[in-house]
Amino acid sequence: MNKIQIIVSSVLAACVVALFVLVFVFQFGGKKAPELVQVDEVLPIAIVNTDSILKHYTLAVESTEQLMTSYENSTVKLDNQARAFQKEYESFQRDVMDFQRKVEANAFLSRERAESEQKRLQTKEQQLLKKQQDLEALRQKLSSDFMEQQNVLNKQLADSVQQYLREYNADGRFHLIVNDAVVMNKVAGYDITDEVIEGLNARYTK
Repeated sequence: MNKIQIIVSSVLAACVVALFVLVFVFQFGGKKAPELVQVDEVLPIAIVNTDSILKHYTLAVESTEQLMTSYENSTVKLDNQARAFQKEYESFQRDVMDFQRKVEANAFLSRERAESEQKRLQTKEQQLLKKQQDLEALRQKLSSDFMEQQNVLNKQLADSVQQYLREYNADGRFHLIVNDAVVMNKVAGYDITDEVIEGLNARYTK
């Protein structure tokens, strides 16, 4: 997994984990509150693994790939402009040093030519300053755009999973559906991750 994949996957995982850490509590109006269960009974609780959902839910996989592509394209665009600016700045520095050497050597044929060259360098300096500011503005915009895309994707995934779990548990067989990240000691028989992923993908491909 490369650096970009780690960044994007971490962001998506943080979002969906946060979604499930809040714990799904299903209440059904008009129904009597469940009585305390016996120790040897199976609790009406289900567990889902959000890491598996991110890896195997087609919407999450495709959306992550799109986000990675957007990040890569933005990075390439920014790097290209940064390299172009660096070359232009280095050329300007050489011109400044050349100007200084000519002044020290009294190499200009006239004062007017020296002043003209100095004015040209001052104008170039202002242009480079403006380009540097524009480059920083672009950097901030690309970062802002990327964060906005992340937020949109995170909300889309959260809404999709939440909606499906409501449909999945419409019969009220589970009182709680929790993320396994908040479970300290799992017991076999409570994990419904595979069923949830299968259902999510079946709904997504319709």
